Amino acid sequence: MRTLNRSDDAQAPSYTVPPVERAVRLLQAISDGETVANLKRTALALGINRTTLMRLIRTLEAARFIEPIPNGNGYRIGLGLVGVAARASYSQDLMQSATPIVTHLAETVGLSSHLAVLDGTDALFLLRQVPNVPLASNIQPGSRIPAYATTLGRIILAYWPEERVTDLFRDVKFRPFSEHTPRSLKGFHAVLAADRAAGYAWSDGHYTSGVCSAGFAVFDRSGKPVASINVTGPQLMFKETARRRERVIEALRSAAHELSSRLGYVAANAAGATNGQGISRKSA
Repeated sequence: MRTLNRSDDAQAPSYTVPPVERAVRLLQAISDGETVANLKRTALALGINRTTLMRLIRTLEAARFIEPIPNGNGYRIGLGLVGVAARASYSQDLMQSATPIVTHLAETVGLSSHLAVLDGTDALFLLRQVPNVPLASNIQPGSRIPAYATTLGRIILAYWPEERVTDLFRDVKFRPFSEHTPRSLKGFHAVLAADRAAGYAWSDGHYTSGVCSAGFAVFDRSGKPVASINVTGPQLMFKETARRRERVIEALRSAAHELSSRLGYVAANAAGATNGQGISRKSA
């Protein structure tokens, strides 16, 4: 076991938080094989008061960061901590896979391109690529927009069961960003139904008047919509020629399909149901 004692606290920078530091020491010890079967020995080895150690154990167990070993043989790392680590690793994989795809999409269609995930009732922007054209998007990574007001959020939610959407948005006050933005949960369900039928979300001034947007969902290996890609730009840039919008949609569909494939999503056979990208749609 990695042995840490009270002197570690004295050597730590003054801006650290001692309770958190003690919790980290305990987690490090358990990950190294310490089972904490003997509280007195573990408390002495880690330089943590026995009562404090017991409280740390209860707190970490409640968060599922550690879990009891069967037959009263102490503790081991729990699924809660494993899940946090897995999500962090997945986020890195998503960004690494998405960056060249989103960049190529922006360059191909000459429109601002974005990657986002759903965070609560918001679409959280992770990535933005803009072409060298006027009137490019000014939304920065880290920005949030209510999911009901952007194609990035709508297309993810379009693949959710209706009751799950209702539970999430039951108490949300729908803000009318434009005359086309859904203003009620009932209206939002109608928009999602249309998105689901089309296989992509389309906006003609739903968030900002005069700006069009289209978004496709990105699926992981389990078939769940885990992210979305969209393109945005002035209405005129979607209507330059008769087939302009169609070409934009196809480029966006291809980009979303490629990213889904890189995340492990497998193409469906011809008889399978599809999600608008030509790949099988599974329940989210």
